[in-house]
Amino acid sequence: MPRLPAFPALRRRVDRWAGSPRALDVVAALFAFGLMLLDVPGLARADNSLTGVTATLVLAGGAATLVLRRRLPWLPYAVALGLMGWLHELTMIQFALYSIGRYRGRRAAVLATLLYVAVAYGYFLTPGWPAEHGETVSDFLSLVVPIGVLAAGVGIAAYRQDLVRALEVQRREAAARQAVQEERISVGRDVHDLVGRELTVLAVRAEVLAVRAGGEAHQKDFEELADTARRAHLMLNETIVRRADRGAATPGLEGLAELAGETERMGSPVALTVAEEAKALSPLRQAAVHRVVRECLTNAAKHAPGLPVTVAITVEGAGLRIEVRNPLPKSPPDPAPVSTGTGLFSMEERVTSMGGTLRARREDGAYVVTATLPTGLAS
Repeated sequence: MPRLPAFPALRRRVDRWAGSPRALDVVAALFAFGLMLLDVPGLARADNSLTGVTATLVLAGGAATLVLRRRLPWLPYAVALGLMGWLHELTMIQFALYSIGRYRGRRAAVLATLLYVAVAYGYFLTPGWPAEHGETVSDFLSLVVPIGVLAAGVGIAAYRQDLVRALEVQRREAAARQAVQEERISVGRDVHDLVGRELTVLAVRAEVLAVRAGGEAHQKDFEELADTARRAHLMLNETIVRRADRGAATPGLEGLAELAGETERMGSPVALTVAEEAKALSPLRQAAVHRVVRECLTNAAKHAPGLPVTVAITVEGAGLRIEVRNPLPKSPPDPAPVSTGTGLFSMEERVTSMGGTLRARREDGAYVVTATLPTGLAS
């Protein structure tokens, strides 16, 4: 016998569905049906072929097509035109025109509105059109045209808002990708500056050993080792230096005190704690620590000015832990800080490129950033 889902899991599913586009479509269909129900008594009296029950069923079937308004907005539109001619029902057409404007844009909405007015005018010319919907052409137009134009216009406005939001999302994604790319270039520069020097030392020492070997059996091996180091250095230059302009390497742990001082001069006190074991980290890992702390202090100064910041760098076994914590302000700073929103992506790229993890969260009235990465030190 299959087990029923636990209540928390069921609630999460319901919450996800409630925020989905399909739920909004269902709500729109129910809302349209509710408005049309108000016309059921009049519809049953005006058309002897329907009773209150059958009219309700017909309107429910028409409103149900609004569930498909995103993928097939022309379907509820066609149904609305049919209901308008058969039952003289004008509520459904408003939802249909809005849906076309919202999900197909201005041209489709204008075309649908013109077609609606033309079809409605054809209905007006046929015998049996209710007098309350217009005895003269001017009365008819003053009723039908505003309904269509307003519904379609609101739909077009919503369509444009959707486009603006989509473009904003694309802009943020592009900015995030750019931040990640810049951070990768920065990591590459650090690798070049730190590893390139070691390759140069290796090549020079191998050449010295080859000279000292002077005809001995290992002279050729030392020469090959020196040549390999030079080729590795050349490949490093090809892949990094030619792809980006050279920049200064990121400082290490020795630069953290200066960062803290700069933040304090901006009005935010900094309590900095660095474990003694962390000073044995490789220059590349120290550069990662400096990068994370710098970004965190910058964000704290912008979003929580004047509030204290705690920076703790500890070594726990084979792992390095960086934690930066600052209280959340009671109200947003005025004026609002200028931020591209890509700093977190840059920090995460720097940490994950070295096999670590980064997490930013709100915790007990504070904003906390925690980064962990392997120390690379022998246990």
